[in-house]
Amino acid sequence: MEQLDRCCDDDRAWVTEAIAKVSADANRSADTHLLPFPLPRDWGIELYLKDESVHPTGSLKHRLARSLFLHALCNGWIGAGTTVVEASSGSTAVSEAYFANMLGLPFVAVMPASTSKEKCELIEFHGAELHLVDDPAKVVSAAIEVAAQRGGHFMDQFTYAERATDWRGNNNIAESIFQQMALERHPIPEWIVIGAGTGGTSATIGRYVRYQRYRTKICVVDPENSAFYPAYAAGDPSIVTGLGSRIEGIGRPKVEASFLPSIVDRMLRVPDAASLATMRIASGVLGRRIGGSTGTNLWGAFSLIAQMRAQGATGSVVTLLCDGGERYANTYYSDTWIANQGLDLTAATQTVQNFLTTGTWHP
Repeated sequence: MEQLDRCCDDDRAWVTEAIAKVSADANRSADTHLLPFPLPRDWGIELYLKDESVHPTGSLKHRLARSLFLHALCNGWIGAGTTVVEASSGSTAVSEAYFANMLGLPFVAVMPASTSKEKCELIEFHGAELHLVDDPAKVVSAAIEVAAQRGGHFMDQFTYAERATDWRGNNNIAESIFQQMALERHPIPEWIVIGAGTGGTSATIGRYVRYQRYRTKICVVDPENSAFYPAYAAGDPSIVTGLGSRIEGIGRPKVEASFLPSIVDRMLRVPDAASLATMRIASGVLGRRIGGSTGTNLWGAFSLIAQMRAQGATGSVVTLLCDGGERYANTYYSDTWIANQGLDLTAATQTVQNFLTTGTWHP
């Protein structure tokens, strides 16, 4: 009788312990807060921000990184000593570096050279190595090459984000949102607004909403240069822009495998100046700095709320506070950086200020 064993007991024991460590991180991490954004009560519309910045690694990507590591461990892709490689605009790399460090694994973050200094320092804080690429459109191919050279595993968030998370529940972000909304004036949101980086979060929330038979609609907001919006508009996933996104964490030069347009009810393209103007104004309203992708989300949410008001509708809207603004002190919050990018925030600032005063939308 022929026999071939591929795994030794020591390998299996290491994986078992690694899964226990990652699972324990989830067990000891409290759920993130759902913050009300102040709007006049007589509008009859509430806006909420799911504050993902309070995760141990400071962003929404902590959930994704944890899911990706569990997915890779359970699939047998990662073992003791495996070098883990990821392509990222920064936040996913910060979170994956945290988990790699927890497991004692080497980690290489392949990122655009334009990634904020603050994110780079956070990644290195967790003991990871940086591999910076001048052309953002070549980050994935560079990561594949680095993984091959190191004999490591390319985590590939852009492919596996939508399948690594249990979208039916299991304390995912969608289930958490609806549990936290249960005692609010309008507990079932009319809209949930999400930016797309991998597309995994919109896929998880969109699937969960359908599975639970809620009426909630999904709106995906997309920054300049990203391929998601034009591909959605044309119904053609092969559309590419070949350009990197100025708004870190969202937008891609091509449509990624984790993005599921079939569960998206509406897409909005948001100019970068609008994202950053909204970010700055909202930071003043909230009394804390938020990141650029949260500005993108809020621009979309404000436009939807103004439309609801124009239609005489009431209800609630939920969006995500993806990360804190401390990661962007030298970019999005720098007037010099804004000017060097050729951006003028004046018109978008007037649009947002007018909305917060009157509830109308005139972009």
